[in-house]
Amino acid sequence: MFLGTHFPRLDDKGRLFLPAKFREELADGLVITKGQERCLYVFPTAEFARITEALRHTPVGAKNVRDYSRVFFASASDEVPDKQGRLTIPPALREYAGLTRDCAVIGANTRVEIWDAEAWQRYLAEQEPAFAALSDEVLPGVL
Repeated sequence: MFLGTHFPRLDDKGRLFLPAKFREELADGLVITKGQERCLYVFPTAEFARITEALRHTPVGAKNVRDYSRVFFASASDEVPDKQGRLTIPPALREYAGLTRDCAVIGANTRVEIWDAEAWQRYLAEQEPAFAALSDEVLPGVL
């Protein structure tokens, strides 16, 4: 499980330091791909395999499944962090997420998300007013 918010910087080679608390779970490999709201999703290899298997059982005849799968898999890149815990983000994914220097790396349960730091702050400002109301809709009977 990935938790918390961290603010690393991209270096000139498109690398960022993964938060120390995320490194062990991602050390053997990960998959990075486009996420919603112009962020990047980072999955441990095993979690990406689980998602791949689940999508394998969806109807190919459903256009929304085809569309999602095409973008999700075509933009995916398997990576291994270096010994210092740095992740190299491919140029096309950096461009998609608008990553230049300051980033926000957030834990999102089974995945990590990488955001441009300003975009993350804007997203939070937009979403926080509705956060309390959403608990009834998203987690009925849980919270």
